[in-house]
Amino acid sequence: MSSNPLSPTETLSFFDRGSHTLAYHHTTGDGPTLVWLGGFRSDMDGSKALAVEAYARERGQACLRFDYSGHGQSTGAFTDGTIGSWTEDARAIISALVPGPKILIGSSMGGWIGLLLAIDAAKAGDPMDALVLIAPAPDFTEELMWPRFTPEQQRAVLEDGQLAEDSPYDPEPTIITRALFEDGRNHLILGAPITTGCPVRILQGVADTAVPHTHALRLMDALVGEDVVLSLVKDGDHRLSRPEDLDLLVRTLDALGRPAGSLL
Repeated sequence: MSSNPLSPTETLSFFDRGSHTLAYHHTTGDGPTLVWLGGFRSDMDGSKALAVEAYARERGQACLRFDYSGHGQSTGAFTDGTIGSWTEDARAIISALVPGPKILIGSSMGGWIGLLLAIDAAKAGDPMDALVLIAPAPDFTEELMWPRFTPEQQRAVLEDGQLAEDSPYDPEPTIITRALFEDGRNHLILGAPITTGCPVRILQGVADTAVPHTHALRLMDALVGEDVVLSLVKDGDHRLSRPEDLDLLVRTLDALGRPAGSLL
């Protein structure tokens, strides 16, 4: 094992989804399994995902991190992906590899996906053990992305079917498709009460320019139940990847309970 606690595990595996394969790292251990759900155009090798895995390894706890189709080391075209298809990627690999207790940790778009999975699990009578959401972006296609587009950009999406947008996180432009918005409208959740049936912890930067902290407040209001905690980091940006941010993430996980223990 590497001496660097944030270094990834060496074994890369692939999960067959028929039309594509999902790259993943799965470390075995005690439950509940920590499941990392990444953001839009992100991958499973970011500092937050590795911090979660390092935390799990130190405690002998199971952990799963993976890339959606068209992300990271998974196959498939990014432009073919939608909120619905990436949610189904997550559902399929979690169902196959994590049949027992689990805590979903979702970053940005991963927060939306985690909420969708938790809502379904609660309806099925088998709720998640907990949700940890980092700068969660439910409904971001409709609430955050589309309104900031200029009329020209909106027209390009509608008439050309896609828009190439510069990314602050990648030298290559991000291709935003009309299908992303059309499918996203089938998965909007902020307009009604959100029942997850489990503890929810939200970590949000007030200096986040991609997902404003007011979005987290809207989510807080929509969530049903009393065991919901929102932690605001006044100088925190969207990534929340500084050492002090990672420390907050680890402390949040620690407060939810240790392997084989009950949630606090």
